[in-house]
Amino acid sequence: MSLIPAPVLPGIAHEADAMVALRRQIHANPELGYQEFATSDLVAERLTRWGFEVHRGLGGTGVVGTLRCGDGSRRMGIRADMDALPMTETTGLPWASRHAGRMHACGHDGHTATLLAAAQLLAVTKNFNGSLHLIFQPAEEGLQGGRKMVDEGLFDLFPCDAVFAYHNEPGFPAGRFGFLSGVIYSSSDTAIITVHGKGGHGAMPHTTVDPILVAAHLILALQTLVSREVDPNDMAVVTVGSLHSGDAPNVIPATAELKLTIRARRPEVRAFLRDRITAMAQAQAAVHGARAEVDYQWKSPPCINDRAVTEFAHRIALEEMGAQALIPDMAPLQASDDFAFMLDAVPGCYFIVGNGDGKPGTGPGCMVHNTGYDFNDDILPTTASFWVTLVRRYLA
Repeated sequence: MSLIPAPVLPGIAHEADAMVALRRQIHANPELGYQEFATSDLVAERLTRWGFEVHRGLGGTGVVGTLRCGDGSRRMGIRADMDALPMTETTGLPWASRHAGRMHACGHDGHTATLLAAAQLLAVTKNFNGSLHLIFQPAEEGLQGGRKMVDEGLFDLFPCDAVFAYHNEPGFPAGRFGFLSGVIYSSSDTAIITVHGKGGHGAMPHTTVDPILVAAHLILALQTLVSREVDPNDMAVVTVGSLHSGDAPNVIPATAELKLTIRARRPEVRAFLRDRITAMAQAQAAVHGARAEVDYQWKSPPCINDRAVTEFAHRIALEEMGAQALIPDMAPLQASDDFAFMLDAVPGCYFIVGNGDGKPGTGPGCMVHNTGYDFNDDILPTTASFWVTLVRRYLA
């Protein structure tokens, strides 16, 4: 795994070791969604020290730092997420999580450290003209912290003409930047299906209504949604990630619970999947004399990039780093992110930065949401430099 060569600003290079140390400090002390108290304290303290106006409380633990320079009327926002996942780390690294059941398994520690490094240099140099809002968001991991900040008036308090964010992406060469107009990340919804049957003795199944049997039929039926009911030109994912029912081998339980994640790129497909999953669950249950209760939870819509803003960011990356640092033929990904709510409110660009395509089982080459994952510190200086350059060019 080799880092794609790209320029690093002298001010960022000078603070590179401190940036890595900060990232590892955050990694060792992960906090779950809406509990990022120490992390938001750290962010607020740094921003205040560097001369930003700091606002706290949006989304509970959210932090917004504002820096104004010159008399320019343009306004831009950059967002980083702060929360960790409820997982126990297995990397064995010196900076591994010190708390069982909490881990920065998605790289939000790196996103936060990158933006803080850029903030420090921008505060020192102040060579831009306009208003910069740095948004440190809580609770991205399925808890809709982005939506909460928007609903609580984020862009009323801090108006932005454009908003930007990035996500590290394992599987791509370290340091390569990927830009795509339109949909770049899919929607993400959750369905919890409870099958209500009639429990009884495992040796006398004829006296029961077996919810496990209903769940098994439903799981198989759901596979036909994508393969036979969604246009092959559209993207859709329906995954049953959890099935729980019963505790003993000789007892037929009264209920079974399935938990699904559902992904799509088009609103029409997203709505279709909701309607068909609900109908399938109820029909399969009825066939067997059971009843299905469907708790369908709308989570994050697709991340849809504004064409003009994305083309601007892409052009700056090309001019500053060269074609060798860009991902050619960037395609949409099946991941999701609640930055989508900010993109719905303000034109913006969500891009990716390769985290590494090395050994997939551990470290930077490991996929996110895996106990062996770690953010690639090598991409911190390049990405922080791009943030600084993007601010200077957008707020020229």
